[in-house]
Amino acid sequence: MSKNVVVLGIQWGDEGKGKIVDLLTDRCRAVVRFQGGHNAGHTLVIDGEKTVLHLVPSGILRPQVQCMIGNGVVVAPDALIKELEALEQAGESPRRRLTISPNCPVILPSHVALDQARERARGSKAIGTTGRGIGPAYEDKVARRGIRIGELSEPELCKERIQELLDYHNFLLERRFGEPATDPESVFEAVERWASEIQPMLGDVVTALGAIAGASGNVLFEGAQGTLLDIDQGTYPFVTSSNTTAGAAACGSGVGPLVFDDVVGVVKAYTTRVGGGPFPTELHDGIGARLAERGHEFGATTGRPRRCGWFDAVLTQRACQLNSVSSLCVTKLDVLDGVSELAICVGYRLGGTVLDELPWDARALEKVEPVYETLPGWQQSTEGIQTVKKLPDKARRYLDRLSELLQVPVEIISTGPDRNATMVLRDPFAP
Repeated sequence: MSKNVVVLGIQWGDEGKGKIVDLLTDRCRAVVRFQGGHNAGHTLVIDGEKTVLHLVPSGILRPQVQCMIGNGVVVAPDALIKELEALEQAGESPRRRLTISPNCPVILPSHVALDQARERARGSKAIGTTGRGIGPAYEDKVARRGIRIGELSEPELCKERIQELLDYHNFLLERRFGEPATDPESVFEAVERWASEIQPMLGDVVTALGAIAGASGNVLFEGAQGTLLDIDQGTYPFVTSSNTTAGAAACGSGVGPLVFDDVVGVVKAYTTRVGGGPFPTELHDGIGARLAERGHEFGATTGRPRRCGWFDAVLTQRACQLNSVSSLCVTKLDVLDGVSELAICVGYRLGGTVLDELPWDARALEKVEPVYETLPGWQQSTEGIQTVKKLPDKARRYLDRLSELLQVPVEIISTGPDRNATMVLRDPFAP
């Protein structure tokens, strides 16, 4: 019996989803990316060799897995081609196993220029985007003026539509932001190259998924970023431009919402955030610096340092609710090794009152004071441990408390970056 499983992050992204997707795809026929763009960075470490993926699904290193980019993903053709070439240089054959929906919106150079111009104009109020054109591309999609990747193979029609779009972008760049215009001829030249490279990989993702399910094949739906960055449910406006929750897996890949059997929520054993926005449990002390150093907390896409803090059970419980999370995967447990006392945020205080409900906006969340519960840490190393019995008692107690607070069982535990440094207590693809 086949199963369809969604794997996504339920914090502010960077939870280690790529490793978990790679781990679970040994029993899959297909992996589908359903939202985001090359602002995501999924790092895989296999036998010490590191691979960083941005657009290509994390199942690409499994030779039996068909990888798909669903219609909910915005695609920067140059970035995709560069990623494919890097995989080929590493001995992989990604093009024959990659299917791209022709409905994916295209990120043009003018999208990137607009994204960066807006961030510069915001100054100290910048959101902290990756500056890769993701937001403007989604904006054009919603405004129904965007270019879809399937249109690249129709050069005359595509050229006309791109010219119209560039006229609009360049008006904003020059008149609103005082920035240089994007040269249309350079974009037209790039389109010819993009079409020749990408057209052979275009295909009907909806039909392909149906065929795999009909043949009793398992499918994994891979999320990017994290729930707290969701455009609707996240800490707006400090969010990404797509829906990052499990509900987006259906509309972003072209399947019905009843097909999903499990939703695996991936969390770090602590909390990190990149860019601006509220972060109630952020640490500005030596412990925060220790977590950043031990956890190698730098963005896989941008290299920006991540802000670090204690585990926030209030926000994470909301994320579990939003996604109907059925099981938890806790990553980077080993980063907490040697911390004498651990804290978990179990509530918020605002103006002397402990809140019964989560603040709906970022401004209120900026003002809350976290209410902490403390647990003793462990002094033994957990790095690379592969069985629960070998974990220190205090580490098991910490995991049990997270499960109690979130009301979801912890069923996968990661104790290091390598594929093998993982324990799977329940396989979500098991019958």
